[in-house]
Amino acid sequence: MQFVTEPDPRRFSEIVGPFLDARIECNILATILLGLLDGNPPAAAPVLVRGVDAGGDVTAVALRTPPWPMLCSQLDAGAVDALVTTWLGIDPALNGVNAPAVTATALADAWTRATGGSTRRRTRMAFYALRVVTDPPRPPAGDLRLATADQLDLMVTWWRAFADEAGMARAGSDAVAVVEDRVRSRRLWLWHDPAGVPVAMVAVNPAVAGVVRLGPVYTPPEHRRRGYAGASVAAVSRWALTAGARWCALFTDLANPTSNKIYAEVGYRPLGDWEEHEFTPR
Repeated sequence: MQFVTEPDPRRFSEIVGPFLDARIECNILATILLGLLDGNPPAAAPVLVRGVDAGGDVTAVALRTPPWPMLCSQLDAGAVDALVTTWLGIDPALNGVNAPAVTATALADAWTRATGGSTRRRTRMAFYALRVVTDPPRPPAGDLRLATADQLDLMVTWWRAFADEAGMARAGSDAVAVVEDRVRSRRLWLWHDPAGVPVAMVAVNPAVAGVVRLGPVYTPPEHRRRGYAGASVAAVSRWALTAGARWCALFTDLANPTSNKIYAEVGYRPLGDWEEHEFTPR
């Protein structure tokens, strides 16, 4: 496998789009790339790399939007060193990788061999997908509504709280801009209790190749264990499927058995594990 860099996100998307669209597990790469095309530039120039076989067909995709780590599709074990070598030639400040579990571990090991630095696994996630919604076994009272501009302060607080709990400080740093965009684009939903009080939040990403990825899903501690998250995820998933999505997908922390149980109850099934590894230079 040969790795090719591409400075132009639009050209890169044209080349790798069919590869990403055909693989539901690559949805996170596809949505990040869509964001670049929609005018959401990262803090520094994105790094865009594709792997190609002898015939020139795309066989792997990796990208990074600083300060976030590399995202990578599943990669053959024999190709990891070549990718790391190519990557460090254009992005020596690579700070981590987020990929299917086996690939993430292999890339972390290859980075250590190449640099002498150290790595640690930050998160273990399961990638879930759904095509048919199952009603929650114990649905709570209340209803789902789109978030509105007058709820921005509350949503920013919840977004940052989610980021803190998930150990994703970078995700909380731009909470205001992200929440404003989600509300403006009608992609942030709130479950309200019978008194009209917001008690849970679900965000969605734009549909790519018929896949709508949910996240984050957040319920403040004082409202937990009442079924709000499950009901919210079921309702948002049903809305997405009714609107034309073929699949809904989401990531969940493998260390949180409650969320994994909730998503399974409404019809989500695991398709594979993902890991994020953090890199520390020597």
